Amino acid sequence: MEVTTAASWPTLPALPDPATHPVVAGGLVAELAYALGGPFHLLLPDAFTANLVAMQNALTRAGVDGFVHYAKKANKAAVFVERAAAGGAGVDVASAAELREALGHGVRGEHLMVTGPAKDPALLRLAVTHGATVAVDALDELDQVISLALTGRVRPARVLLRVLPDTQPHSRFGMNRDELATALQRCLQAGNAIRMEGFSFHLSGYALQPRADLAARLVDLCLTARLQGLEAGRISIGGGLPISYTDADSWHTFLAGRRPAHYHAGKSFQSGDFYPYHSPVAGADALAALLATRPENTDSTLADLIADAGIELLLEPGRALLDRAGATVFRIQGVKDRDGYRIVTVDGTSLSLSEQWFNSEYLPDPQLIPREQGAPTGVFPASVGAATCLESDMLTWRKIAFPHPPRVGDLLLYPNTAGYQMDSNESPFHDLPLPPKVVIDRTDRARPRWRLDRHFT
Repeated sequence: MEVTTAASWPTLPALPDPATHPVVAGGLVAELAYALGGPFHLLLPDAFTANLVAMQNALTRAGVDGFVHYAKKANKAAVFVERAAAGGAGVDVASAAELREALGHGVRGEHLMVTGPAKDPALLRLAVTHGATVAVDALDELDQVISLALTGRVRPARVLLRVLPDTQPHSRFGMNRDELATALQRCLQAGNAIRMEGFSFHLSGYALQPRADLAARLVDLCLTARLQGLEAGRISIGGGLPISYTDADSWHTFLAGRRPAHYHAGKSFQSGDFYPYHSPVAGADALAALLATRPENTDSTLADLIADAGIELLLEPGRALLDRAGATVFRIQGVKDRDGYRIVTVDGTSLSLSEQWFNSEYLPDPQLIPREQGAPTGVFPASVGAATCLESDMLTWRKIAFPHPPRVGDLLLYPNTAGYQMDSNESPFHDLPLPPKVVIDRTDRARPRWRLDRHFT
């Protein structure tokens, strides 16, 4: 069952990853698969640090006073929290457990950003106690924060008021204009119990212009709030910085050429179901482009508006800090022949590739690591299923054009999975253990070193 040309099978090659290559080439992936006895996640913290430094440098070059909070929801691993603290960044959390985890791995309380809707009272109490900034999502939540600050009498509660975007009026996040006006009055009435530090927003999508326009509105809101006697010196624009998993030609060729026959069981996806796996500007470059964007009805760049107003810009990126900071490895434990392709079954589930949560698929081509290395021998299309009893439990519906026939005992490495893929949908279905996270230290060494991640919970 060999196809002699790859032309019939759309591919989506991942961008080169010099940190993962020595881990594979040196045989460490195969050793870890044997030692751990099941699927696992590789973590590459040096990539996280490089992404953080690039983002901080983009702020400096733009002349913007800014601060980065790592969005912890993107990956639970402790090592990324530790790298954030060591790199002069904060952490964005949305639960009491996340807050405690961040504190336990070295993040100072004042460097925590607390987001999410309808926050649990225990989370708000911890946030106020440790001096974290709370992005307040609703009036009743503001009342809870004010009450905690008045009764605790430890320190003023630090808050941002989350704004409902005009362009997304049906969003469940943020306050409308009337609610914001009421919130400002309540902050004034609370006196020294509250430090109203500014405004924030949650905006879906990755387009730069709407994000710049809304950030400019937050600048104006800060200036108005200052006239009322409030501090209002910070704005948070959340995350939403895209990354690129593949090059432009591969992405556009893939979208143009795909059809149901390329998927197991004729599975179909709409183009809009997929994450944009290529972006013209990504990561820190996307931040730089955002800061250079001119908001609507202004003659200044966003960076100039922020700097001229003396405002600090806060960011909560997740995926953009985790670009090429990890990979996921499975072992093939079954192979079936079908009509012109194979179905391979691996020793894990699609719950470890969380794109399924969005009725989508994680598209970058997995790398086949054969037990016996050799030159490519052809094109062998195969879809990838999971070791469960569910028809829908497919890691990859698409028929991947592998260069070797996949065999039992071979490994599959899914590249660049640190951002959201490892954790968002995990479950020990069938009592299968969750894949452990393995930290790879010093990938520049001839023999990279590894250790298990120290996540507390």
